[in-house]
Amino acid sequence: MRTAFIETLNELADQDSRVCLIVGDLGFSIIEAFAEKHPDQFVNAGVSEQNMIGLAVGMALTGKIVFTYSIGNFGTLRCLEQIRNDVCYHRANVKVVAVGGGLGYGNLGVTHHASEDVAIMRALPNMTVVAPGDPIEARLATRAVVAHDGPAYLRLGKAGEPVVHTTQPDFELGRALTLREGSDVTLIASGGMLATADKVAKDIAAQGIGVRLLSMHTVKPIDRDAVTRAATETRYVFTLEEHSIEGGLGGAVAEVMAEMDSGHAPLKRIGLRPEFNTTVGDQNYLKSLHGLDQESVLKTIQQIIARSYGRVG
Repeated sequence: MRTAFIETLNELADQDSRVCLIVGDLGFSIIEAFAEKHPDQFVNAGVSEQNMIGLAVGMALTGKIVFTYSIGNFGTLRCLEQIRNDVCYHRANVKVVAVGGGLGYGNLGVTHHASEDVAIMRALPNMTVVAPGDPIEARLATRAVVAHDGPAYLRLGKAGEPVVHTTQPDFELGRALTLREGSDVTLIASGGMLATADKVAKDIAAQGIGVRLLSMHTVKPIDRDAVTRAATETRYVFTLEEHSIEGGLGGAVAEVMAEMDSGHAPLKRIGLRPEFNTTVGDQNYLKSLHGLDQESVLKTIQQIIARSYGRVG
């Protein structure tokens, strides 16, 4: 996803000199092409994320469209006060980009894990929160947040995420993408979990159960209509995210469903347990410990829907 992002940003910077990129002394092997091609639109702020946000806001208030780029929690939690008071309060046209969302930097330990960022960023007034599900969505999301006038948070995977969409979808901030239709079970995924959700959906559908798969690339504003339809038109709703189940995609969907009239489908949130990891390992290993690998997700869903269908497994 990060490669798709930087390639798209390079194209946008070719067309619009207002598009700028500020990095916190990282991203090397990815950002060089942008820096070399657009030296007047690029700044390396060094390992100083608070100053990086301050620079971005100052530039944005002069009419620039400014992207900041850092590792998941470095570019969000380390400079949260600046994002809140400078970016959001002033509705500055700053796009905070985090790479390695979730456990992307798994083997570097808890300090490099971004497991609460979506919850925190979506709690900020005026902030739009976007977590694209594959490289195609990453390209479209980059273009969308450039066109969006105001603060935005773009959460990207680190590298190697597979393409899920077979054709380019009609992408719009705040509107979920439907990858498959079904009337029994709805899977709502964000970020890198879209690929897993797609595989699990195919496994479930092969058992004769109708599966609706939604890519909820925009967590704020959440697509309330898509959630409402899922909760009233299907019998179960599951959210899948590489983020704590508290406050992220699952929390956003739960908030919508909690305010609906009675009689809607039950909700199961599948994501990271809200705790610090005590085991060191790469992203896939840690995801498996949290039950976010394909086999574990399928098992969790099967155990719940088997209560009604009694013929899955």
